[in-house]
Parts: sequence; C-alpha cells; structure tokens
Amino acid sequence: MQFKYIIGQNELIDKLITGYKENRVAHTQLFLGDEGSGALALAIAYAQFLACPDKSDNDSCGICASCLKYEKYAHPDMHFYFPTATNQSVKKDPKAGLFLTEWRNYLSENDAYITLNGWYEHLGVGNKQGYIRKDDANDIISKISLKAYEGSYKVVIIWMVDKMNESASNKLLKTLEEPPDGTILIMIGEKYEQLLPTIRSRAQLIKVPRLTNENISSRLTENGIDTNEAKDIALLANGNWNLAQEIEQDAGETQANFLNFRKWLRLCFQPKDYTGLLKFNQEMAKAGREKQKSFLSYGLEVIHNSILQNNDNGSLIKKAGEELEFTQKFARFINKANQKEMYSAFNQAIYHVERNAHAGIMYSDLSFTIVSLMAEGRDKITKEQ
Repeated sequence: MQFKYIIGQNELIDKLITGYKENRVAHTQLFLGDEGSGALALAIAYAQFLACPDKSDNDSCGICASCLKYEKYAHPDMHFYFPTATNQSVKKDPKAGLFLTEWRNYLSENDAYITLNGWYEHLGVGNKQGYIRKDDANDIISKISLKAYEGSYKVVIIWMVDKMNESASNKLLKTLEEPPDGTILIMIGEKYEQLLPTIRSRAQLIKVPRLTNENISSRLTENGIDTNEAKDIALLANGNWNLAQEIEQDAGETQANFLNFRKWLRLCFQPKDYTGLLKFNQEMAKAGREKQKSFLSYGLEVIHNSILQNNDNGSLIKKAGEELEFTQKFARFINKANQKEMYSAFNQAIYHVERNAHAGIMYSDLSFTIVSLMAEGRDKITKEQ
C-alpha cells in the first residue's frame, strides 16, 4: 500500500517521511487511532516506504519487487500479529501464525481498513474474545532475532495491541525497549488506557486523528457516490471510514425503511384511511422476517432519536436530509405520555416476529396501538398549549 491510497492523514504522512529523511525512525512506535482512522493502512504504507529501494521523496514506488510483496501483505520482512481465538480450524492454542492466510485475505478484501468485530466475524470465532498471547510474543522474539531477508528493515506490526494479554506484554518488554538493529516494531491500538504503562512508556506515540468529513466525502465521491449523498454519509460517519462504508452499503435498506415508516406513521397519525392502513399492514406482512425486524428496529431508532431531540440532544442524532427533518418534526409527538409505551410496543412486535407470529394480525394490532398512543401524544401537546 502506498501513501497516496491512504484516506486523509496528509499532515501525519509528511511527518513520517520527514522523520525518515532526518534519520529519526523510532525502533518502537505506537500508532494510536480510533476505528476507521486508517492506522493499520498507514502503518503498512509506512513500512512499504521504508523498505522500498526506489522510493521517491514522498512515497514508495509501488512497482519494485519489495513493493509488490507489500501490496500482497506477504513481504518476508513484514510480520503481522493480531488477536486470535479458537474456531472450526484451530481448536486450541490459537496464535497469529496459524491464521496468516485468513488475515491476508481479510486485509485484501478491505484495503487494510478493518475492524476488530469484522476480523472476528471473518475468522468465525463466534462470541469468543480474541487476544494476542504469550505464544505470539515468543514468535515475535524469534522472528526479529533473524536477519532481514531482503531489505534493511524487519518490520513487526502488532494490530490491536490493546488486546495483548499481560503475559505477552511482560514477555515483550525488553524487546520493545531494545529491539535488534534494523527492526521496527509498530504497535497499533485504539484504547490507550488499556495498554500497560510499561508498554506505553517504551514506544514513540504517534496519534492518528479521526478523518475529516471532507476526507470521507471526497473518497466516497471518487468511488462514484453522488456528492450530496457522500456529504450526508460523511456527516453520519463522524470520522470513521469503516462506518461510512457500512452506511453507504446499508443506504438502500435504510431509505426503504424510512419511506415505509413515514408512510405508516402518517396513516396512524390521522386514522381516517383505515383501508390504506390495512393495505399497508398486508404489504408488510408479506415481507420476509429479517426485513420486518429491520423495519421495526428502524421504528425503535426513530423513537430514540425523537427522545434525543426533545431533550436538547439533537446533535447526537446520526441522520441527515429528509430523515433528520422528519425526526425533528415528528419528535414532539413522542413525549412522556407515550414514549415508554411506544418502546414497549415495538419491542413486543419484534419479539413476535422472531417467534413466527401471524404477521398480518401482529401489524394490525401494532398499528391500532400506535394510533392510540399518537392520540395521547397529541393530547399532551394540546394540554400544554
């Protein structure tokens, strides 16, 4: 990966390059950045830059033998360590070295912009927590004791070092403080407070800032997303590129839920068109169970956002455009007269969907419940005026 493919982080990239030119490359570094900031991708691009024999003033060449191996995350002088747990393939004593194929595939699929939960899902570990263990620490010590195969640097990248257990941390203390010549240890973490003080004190801290809205919207636009939609997604993503991608991928389902929910609430708000309400319920009943759960969960989200709006916390609402406008207008009708009952009604409906209740009856019951609760909300507003 070259620097030119990193999203944003131009100022930090300039600092890393300047440090190299001035012979100020720390042997042990801690890249600290929130999820979606691109800390891992940046570390890989940095390692590729250091190893490239034909680098330019501001990037690796991208075409030499070293760069091509880095692009495949398979350079013999770059070693990855990351949290692991047992799965169907590895029944006991998991460690990073047993999952390198899965790791490289996951990196390739996501251009090195990855998340811990996504990695666990890719690995198939279920609900188990992953850790970097003592066996990983022993492997690190063994690997860096060897000479570099090709370049002048051996690079060890320890991703999510916050998940390193205490025995592994203690095992690596001396190595982190005095790694062998020609070795660069790059630790990547999100939770500074979860690292042992002895680990933090042995590394040069490099803070990787959140991405700006402009960083995210520009990359989305480059990827073919409409400019206005890209700006809305960037606003919701709050500096997290991974979240921005999720929002973009889920935009179709979210839009469908929004349009359906708005239509349904309008039918419930002024219950004159019972034929229309019945027709809507029949259409929703034909949807698959997962789509029904998604629709009802969206309803819970609308209620939650309405309560935020009513309590002067509208800035916490992660919506934009028509969705945000709808929430702001609708919020006053979700008040103390009905908000608790609204939550209960939607949660109960989700419960019944999960248990294969008759969807037509369930939606009719929920609709009439909402009709009544909306009336109570309007009555409270009238009394307060």
